Amino acid sequence: MEMVEGERSNRSEGRNKYTLQPSRINNEDILLCIDIDPQSMAEMKGATGPNGRPLARLDAIKQAIILFVNAKLTINPQHRFAFATLSNSVSWLRKEFSSEIESTIAAMRGLTATTTSSSQPDLTSLFRLAAHESRKSRMQGRILRVVLFYCRSNVRPLHQWPVNQKLFTLDVMYLHDKPGPDNCPQEVYDTLVETLEHVTEYEGYILESGQGLARVLFRHVLILLSHPQQRCVQEYIDIPKSLAKKAPQMEPMVIEDNAPVPVSSQ
Repeated sequence: MEMVEGERSNRSEGRNKYTLQPSRINNEDILLCIDIDPQSMAEMKGATGPNGRPLARLDAIKQAIILFVNAKLTINPQHRFAFATLSNSVSWLRKEFSSEIESTIAAMRGLTATTTSSSQPDLTSLFRLAAHESRKSRMQGRILRVVLFYCRSNVRPLHQWPVNQKLFTLDVMYLHDKPGPDNCPQEVYDTLVETLEHVTEYEGYILESGQGLARVLFRHVLILLSHPQQRCVQEYIDIPKSLAKKAPQMEPMVIEDNAPVPVSSQ
């Protein structure tokens, strides 16, 4: 954890007084990029849609994004959001950054998965797009963050990006199947970690789930509500905490000093 530098004063009083220098927390422009590979249509557990069928990953991601945007706008109505999709490369879903929840809902309604698997996806176009948008955000006193939802258990993404160009923060939410003959989620995860560390400006978080539980996705997305300029290192995160069931504790009976002590009958 970095120490915050301050100014020391009042030495003549025999004590040290520190004054912390104020720092500005910028409004965010957040680009959410959703993987629309057919693997995004794998069924989730523990959640069903209006038709009573289990939610697909993509449906759960849509719900999580609406939850995320609603919560961020409650925290600060000045945050803005745009949306893109990932197949072989990246395409805009909704290019204009907006602070209107209706814009998010409309974008999610228009989000569909592809029907055929794509080749190894290249994230270079996503990073170029993000770098371009981050320069525009900086001119307005804002910072840019990319949140990538990745759903492929057997394909590692590629990218070509200079090490010294860290113009935006990158978060990754990785949903995958369990390891198997056709899957290598650990290798994919390791690649995503290296990619994040390569490009992110502030502390970026990578969260993953291979359990297929919708509630785990929702919990992880809530962690991503944290502002990049106010984050601790990911290893220090100890939330969300489990709600352990505790038996109600009985308070001890208090007997006043002057109260008569009951005498048992002979």
